[in-house]
Amino acid sequence: MSVPTFSEMLASAAREAIHLEMRDTYTPDDPCYIEWQKTGIADVDAYWHEWREEVTRAVGRGVAIRRARIVSEPVTDFIRYEYELTSPLNIAAGEQVRWLPRSRASDLALPGNNFWVLDEHLVRFGFFGGNGEDVGEELTRDPAQIKLCTAAFEAVWQRGIDHSEYRPE
Repeated sequence: MSVPTFSEMLASAAREAIHLEMRDTYTPDDPCYIEWQKTGIADVDAYWHEWREEVTRAVGRGVAIRRARIVSEPVTDFIRYEYELTSPLNIAAGEQVRWLPRSRASDLALPGNNFWVLDEHLVRFGFFGGNGEDVGEELTRDPAQIKLCTAAFEAVWQRGIDHSEYRPE
């Protein structure tokens, strides 16, 4: 199965898109992250404008977008960067975001990779190298994998702390 772009994937969602992130670092060469490392400021309009518009459009047509992040504490610089961008980027676009400290996830059954589930019929796994580099993705419509990912996400979501209340250590 060919893997659509994120834009195509999100445009195909009718009801819900859920996303579980479980890594402590991503894309170390991301220009927005590099700018944030140097200045402490990230220009979300310059780097994330298209993405924010895509999410805003999806939410506007009734797609609920929920993102849960399992994080180690104390958090890495990259997670602190994500945290600082969550309100002006994810929340502003209409996403709901929750955080779960890794120490509170030990008894949860979780897939080995980050994923998106769309409308409970499609899973998009994202693969990352040890340094956080994006190394690929895979789609599946396998009902067992969809069930596993959906159940894992909901378990994390139930324990997660809403972004408005979470304070990273």
